[in-house]
Amino acid sequence: MSDQTYDDGRARKLEDMLRALAERIRALDASGNLLGNPAELTRLVGDVKSELFHYEVRATYDTPEVADSRRIVTDALKQAEHGDQWQSKGGTQDRDDGPEW
Repeated sequence: MSDQTYDDGRARKLEDMLRALAERIRALDASGNLLGNPAELTRLVGDVKSELFHYEVRATYDTPEVADSRRIVTDALKQAEHGDQWQSKGGTQDRDDGPEW
């Protein structure tokens, strides 16, 4: 498991952890013992909280390849914007509005 990315397998594991925590809380509540073992719930909540943090940070992490691709697209969009501005200040595409030499 990479520390820099969050793959589908790790995401499924987090979903399972969340479901297990919810099920444990439901079971304790149904037995009337929801607050009977606060240390257990603290540990379970802590494990889920830690993994949720990793998900939040790593799921949005760009690999170097993705970051480079994003940079290329951003640069191309900026160039296109500057090109459009330049063209809009000149003549039209249908006729030549430039000076006669």
